[in-house]
Amino acid sequence: MFDKLLEAQQKAGEMKQRLDGISVSGSAEGGKITVVANGNKVVQSINIDEEFLKVSDKEELEELLIVAINKAMEQADNVSQSEMAAMTQQMFGGMGGLGNLFGK
Repeated sequence: MFDKLLEAQQKAGEMKQRLDGISVSGSAEGGKITVVANGNKVVQSINIDEEFLKVSDKEELEELLIVAINKAMEQADNVSQSEMAAMTQQMFGGMGGLGNLFGK
């Protein structure tokens, strides 16, 4: 039992490292604002088009930053869920014969 716990902790650490290396992005206003984050939902960069910055006001810029950040976070969630599913499948396989435990 203790071995399984250690294995799970190790796999979680490996997954975090993989997610750190995966970049996702979200954009708004046709790419005029782009946010890049990693799979662990850490924002890595924000790029705002210079021309758009000159013509936009503070409120518009804030609203579009929220849109771009939320899109990047959604992508990070998707990547994280995929990685978690792969790790779970790897650790537990097809669950042996347990798939029929609750009937079909």
